[in-house]
Amino acid sequence: MKILLLGKGGQVGWELQRALAPLGTVVALDHDSTDHFADFGNPARLAETVAAIRPDVIVNAAAHTAVDKAESEPDLARRINAEAPAVLARAAADIGALLVHYSTDYVFDGSGDAPRDETAATGPLSVYGQTKLEGEQAIQQACPRHLIFRTSWVYAARGGNFAKTMLRLGKERETLTVIDDQVGAPTGAELLADATAHAIRATLADASKAGLYHLVASGDTTWNGYARFVLDEARALGDSVKATAVEPVPTTAFPTPATRPLNSRLSTAKFQDTFGLVLPEWQAGVARMLRETHS
Repeated sequence: MKILLLGKGGQVGWELQRALAPLGTVVALDHDSTDHFADFGNPARLAETVAAIRPDVIVNAAAHTAVDKAESEPDLARRINAEAPAVLARAAADIGALLVHYSTDYVFDGSGDAPRDETAATGPLSVYGQTKLEGEQAIQQACPRHLIFRTSWVYAARGGNFAKTMLRLGKERETLTVIDDQVGAPTGAELLADATAHAIRATLADASKAGLYHLVASGDTTWNGYARFVLDEARALGDSVKATAVEPVPTTAFPTPATRPLNSRLSTAKFQDTFGLVLPEWQAGVARMLRETHS
């Protein structure tokens, strides 16, 4: 089996290179690849790449994820998050390939306090959320053989992330101030990649499993709770943490160009039931990441 992976340099793309390898030959590309075109800023040429490689599976881990910047460059965000997936969907349909794509909790308006399932009404509050929703819709319309995974609060051991920032600040300051009215599930890129590989294998064996799924770690927390967990884990690892307080503040205390959803809870019952997997609690992945990066 041949798998085309796009966006190999991102947090999820990096982990997918490892997780997809046992399934077959992986052709991994990024926007600066020279052997094949993979720059999502010019979506039309992506079809040439698909036609040249003729993969059995296309995994798209590329996206415009600069949420605030998208507000000032909506055309670029739309090209990368909506137009490029649409091109990939048509190209995948032309060769009968399975298309795997990642979306986001930002397609919802964040109201209420209940976890949303895949049938919940969407209502994005930002350019990022709107363009990601348009990408979902384009794929659903053009390519019946698809897996779309909505996720949230993604982190990885490689590169920067919220946990590492809190750890750095916690060693420098006695008091941190962190938002406590946004709720979601910190989800590791490693978990996303491993779950994706399993879902691909299952869907290739049973086409009825294709569709839209929510894929996040189990449980939920606020950014404030996330920060406190990180600092507690760091102390347990023997780190010298200066911060003795993590003060809660509302989202309004930190104005941003893009509006964030307050409720990012996603129900993963459909994913777990369909693919026979148990998604671990968010604390397990964060604790492992902190141990891996501990020095």
